[in-house]
Amino acid sequence: MNARRRVPYGSWTSPISPEIVAGASVALSQVSIDGDDTYWIETRPLENGRSVLVRGRAGGSMEDVTPSEFNVRSRVHEYGGGAYAARRGLVLFTNASDQQIYRQDPGTPPRAVTASPGRRFADLAIDAPRCRVIAVREDHSAGGAEAANALVSVHLDTGAERVLASGHDFYSSPRTSPDGAQLAWLAWNHPNMPWDGTELWLADVAQDGSVLRSRRVAGGGDESIFQPEWSADGTLVFVSDRSGWWNLYRLRDGRSEPLWAQNAEFGAPQWVLGMSKYAFQSARRVICAFTRHGIWRLARLDTGTGRVEEIDLPYTSIDSVRASAERAVFLGGSPLEADSVVSLDLATMRPSVLRRSLFTPLPPERCSVAEPVEFPTEAGLTAHGLFYAPANPECEAPRGEKPPLLVSVHGGPAAAASSTLRLALQFWTSRGFAVLDVNYGGSTGYGRGYRKRLEGAWGIVDVDDSVNGALSLAREGRVDSARLAIHGGSAGGYTVLCALAFRDVFHAGASYFGVSDLLVLATDTHKFESRYTERLVGPFPERKDLYESRSPLSHLDGFTRPVIFFQGLDDKVVPPSQSERIVEALRRKGVPVAYLAFEGEEHGFRKAQTIRRAYEAELYFYGRIFGFELPGPVEPVTIENL
Repeated sequence: MNARRRVPYGSWTSPISPEIVAGASVALSQVSIDGDDTYWIETRPLENGRSVLVRGRAGGSMEDVTPSEFNVRSRVHEYGGGAYAARRGLVLFTNASDQQIYRQDPGTPPRAVTASPGRRFADLAIDAPRCRVIAVREDHSAGGAEAANALVSVHLDTGAERVLASGHDFYSSPRTSPDGAQLAWLAWNHPNMPWDGTELWLADVAQDGSVLRSRRVAGGGDESIFQPEWSADGTLVFVSDRSGWWNLYRLRDGRSEPLWAQNAEFGAPQWVLGMSKYAFQSARRVICAFTRHGIWRLARLDTGTGRVEEIDLPYTSIDSVRASAERAVFLGGSPLEADSVVSLDLATMRPSVLRRSLFTPLPPERCSVAEPVEFPTEAGLTAHGLFYAPANPECEAPRGEKPPLLVSVHGGPAAAASSTLRLALQFWTSRGFAVLDVNYGGSTGYGRGYRKRLEGAWGIVDVDDSVNGALSLAREGRVDSARLAIHGGSAGGYTVLCALAFRDVFHAGASYFGVSDLLVLATDTHKFESRYTERLVGPFPERKDLYESRSPLSHLDGFTRPVIFFQGLDDKVVPPSQSERIVEALRRKGVPVAYLAFEGEEHGFRKAQTIRRAYEAELYFYGRIFGFELPGPVEPVTIENL
């Protein structure tokens, strides 16, 4: 066996190139079951980020359902989700370019069902007996006015639209009862986000499809309801965080009763539509995913006896759970395996992988495995994260050298770091970086109380926890205290900029489409998040002073360390002006700064060439700042003022 080469951290030779990160995998989402078939969406960087509906057959074969000219993606709430539905071979989907619903019958090309310019559709639910689909509709046709959201039905033959529910700012999760006589859905209003407070509504459905006696049956301004579902015997089940944790409940005789009370989360922040963390195997048996301390598990719950059977599986991340009598399907990942579409035989409890997101598995010896860590933070509290040590079987650092640390800030605020194998993270650890994927206060997976730590404290708590996580690892001697970097996207990018503006701990930072000016964010963003900052910062414009004081752009004197910015020029969530203004200000101030902007990219990069360039550029940037040699040629980045 060859001896490992002694090479400084950061200069390790890695087979995980930027090209491989960009093109050696697909993003998998929204799994569903239709008889013996399994469907899922693949977002393919090598096809310019096109999202394709794929069908897996019982014998193991796979086929693309949607032709190459279609892109299955909704833009309701900008983040989309719930972009297709399948029933007995019939497929309905939202097409990205026009946001209209298309119908695809077996053996025929797609044809448009709706023709409503300015309207977007998502969260599709087929109501076959009435030849219609029920959907969330977001109407932008009024021009400059705020988009109007409603729950609508669309006739599959005529395209006729009927409003079923309106008056709330947002809707999601339409579900018809097995007999078609009732309809349940979620609704909420500004300034709440769906993880703050939602309402569960129930209505009777007349023979002609109209709704009668609409009434709220659970939820409110301070209770988050997630994923209502009907059992085969007509019982309405849902997830609520009324106990402080997202737990399963059922509605019985007009009252909500818990099914399995746990200090664990059975729900997740509804950033996208169409999410599913549980499903029915039968009228009484529920297959449910839940998380404790950032690790997801799967269980089978008998709602009649209360008996719970935890299922032993090699997955620590579980999402998009669906089930039939014989099997469950879900997205599963672990520290040694990237996300995969998994089918679980419910008789033998044996899983089989239908589709891997990573084309070529990474050998275990090349994987840096997530280590859950806790560390002290402000006010005597504890914060959480996942630590990844450098890992490369061919390289080791010179004696006495400690690795640079990259603190990774997820794009929440209400999100969570995942322990699933990700090439994007292994790209860094295989080159000799340590990584802390921080779950700062406000992250999900630790109960409503932990989630609420960020209320009124965005730009403070997230920064405190990122800083304290880095300092804790440095005190323990696990990382080099003189080479601490921080990167993040969207809200994570805001945390990056705040950490650099308000603290003198990190020596470099990378902001991916991050927020630099909260005043602009409060007045120039899309409807879904247009009032989000009222909970995170304070009422606007009454507390305009808070928005100014917590905006990195207002504290240019605090910036002394190099920053690199990445921005999509078609981003409607965090417009390019958020990056461009602070880049220009830092340029004038003399702070080392680099800026890469990408045509045709929105909020979150999808194209392979963009992803490749971003990773290559960020690595080059750290090499210049921390003074290590890159092991191979990299296209340079212009770093002004360096």
